[in-house]
Amino acid sequence: MHRFIPYILKTLWRHRVRTLLTVSGCAVALFVFCFVAAVQEGLEDLRRREEGQRLLVVFQANKFCPATSHLPQDYEPTIARVPGVREVVPMQVFTNNCRASLDVVVFYGVPAEKLRSVRAFTLLRGGWDDFQQHQDAAAVGRAVAARRRLNIGDRFSIGEITVTVAAIYACHNRVEENYVYTHLDFLQRRNRQSLVGTVTQFEVQLEDGAGGEFLGREIDEALRDGPVRTDTRPKGVFQTRSLGDLTDLINLAHYLGLASIGMVLALVATTTFMAVQDRVREHAVLQTLGFSGLRIFALVMSESVLLSLVGGALGVGFAMAVLRWGGLAIGAEAVTIAFTPSADVAAMGLAVALGTGVVAGFAPGWQAAGTEIVPALRSA
Repeated sequence: MHRFIPYILKTLWRHRVRTLLTVSGCAVALFVFCFVAAVQEGLEDLRRREEGQRLLVVFQANKFCPATSHLPQDYEPTIARVPGVREVVPMQVFTNNCRASLDVVVFYGVPAEKLRSVRAFTLLRGGWDDFQQHQDAAAVGRAVAARRRLNIGDRFSIGEITVTVAAIYACHNRVEENYVYTHLDFLQRRNRQSLVGTVTQFEVQLEDGAGGEFLGREIDEALRDGPVRTDTRPKGVFQTRSLGDLTDLINLAHYLGLASIGMVLALVATTTFMAVQDRVREHAVLQTLGFSGLRIFALVMSESVLLSLVGGALGVGFAMAVLRWGGLAIGAEAVTIAFTPSADVAAMGLAVALGTGVVAGFAPGWQAAGTEIVPALRSA
């Protein structure tokens, strides 16, 4: 078939406006498909992260948004004494929006000396010493820095919080790149508020072999006589619960992805049918020259697949570039889902483009292959 590539290209370019419109429509549809797939991939990545099962989050019972959770900081030694607990990290959390948002920014205030030991960060710019030495310093995730165009030394304000960027980090867990880490006591004293002595939550690291669900009940029992009731859950369960309705919306977005596939199918099939109708006599001439019905079928099928693949490759490539450099994420209640531009998403998009091209070209190809020579040559 490679001998007929020039013929296929000339055929498509003969109606260049129609071809370009079809390719553009396919690119837009595959762009949307990849975005939907990236969000769903991010949600699945959040669910399967191993640390989600090896970490517990102690939160105030019957509270949801971090702004409503206030636990006594002196719960820390009590939690640390529970058998199976390796380390306890008190955290003050501040977010610019507890509702679902595409531009949620989450601040985590942690003891400066514990940050590097509890997070596997790779420093891209700046230094940890600068972070530890300055009270208003912040370690900013790469995704946040990309969205807000931040660099070392920049002053960064969200609501009542103003920090200086001291470090920009990357992490194997892309969700972490959407957070800003500051000093615990800095967030406790923000905007003249006196939250000293209270924290939003505790993050509990478990010893190897310790059972998360069982240990969570043990921690809640140990704190039962305290002034504030707690609800301790594995981090993965806590995050899923915090996302709540947003998870359902992301799952419903699956239908948007299917609609994108349908759009590609309709565009390519329509264009290919129109091309076949325009070339009825041409296909009859090809048959008189010795082309079999199978060969004509293959030519039409190649046109359909080429249209779909070119449009799909453009859409997938642009989507991967935006996802890679845009640092996009969606979040709710201080839990974010990163838009994950993985190779699997790109391969899925190209596979969809190939599959729809094959399906869309089947009926027009079958019609062209069954062309009767004499009636076709008599047609105007």
